[in-house]
Amino acid sequence: MAQHAPPARGARLGRAAGANGPGSTVSGVVLLLPGASRFSPGPLRPLGRALVRAGGAEGLVAHTVIHGGGSSREEQAGWAADEAVRRYGDVPVCLAGFGAGGLAALRAAGHHAVNSVVSLAPCLEEAAAADSSEPVKQLSGRRVLIVHGTNDARSDPEASFQLAARAKKANRSTCRFEVHSDGHGLREHQPEVVALAVDFVLGSVFSGRYSRPVTDALAAPPPLGLRMPLASGFGQSLRR
Repeated sequence: MAQHAPPARGARLGRAAGANGPGSTVSGVVLLLPGASRFSPGPLRPLGRALVRAGGAEGLVAHTVIHGGGSSREEQAGWAADEAVRRYGDVPVCLAGFGAGGLAALRAAGHHAVNSVVSLAPCLEEAAAADSSEPVKQLSGRRVLIVHGTNDARSDPEASFQLAARAKKANRSTCRFEVHSDGHGLREHQPEVVALAVDFVLGSVFSGRYSRPVTDALAAPPPLGLRMPLASGFGQSLRR
């Protein structure tokens, strides 16, 4: 089993939220990887709360990974996955990140415990070229969701499309949703983004079932499943 050394001036896991009470059984873990700026937190906090509400009864626990400096976010995400295994045993882990955290989630997906990745507005400018060296092999065997606002001026949405297209060749279980007219923080359609991510995480970690839009996006050939529009009001009438 691959091991990650504790990061210099180590990262730490925030307080567990979800099925962590006395006698509860943890059956899945979500590690939330924030972006680089505290002034642009994105949708991770509401996503964490929504995941606990929707999945706590099924044994889902969420931790925010607090960046400690001294090593890359990718390395710290790998350490956090190791720590989740140490605390909870052999349970599936989802990496869910925003911005720089979204890139770290994609890069750290090769950890043996990770079964799924949610990457929101990932900072992937260097991946814009079709022949980019940004790796995708580590995504093989994982369920992968990328979400990007079409008006993101900080992180090029075309870069995430190009990476998703390359990833889809290595891993059919890859989909990407576009949030039309939204920017980097995904504020305009935050409820829809959160509902989409919750649907994806619960389906990946527990049931294997998704809403119809996610099922269609996973099944559709490129580019359809990689430019799937996120419908206004998504999540208001979902029936799992």
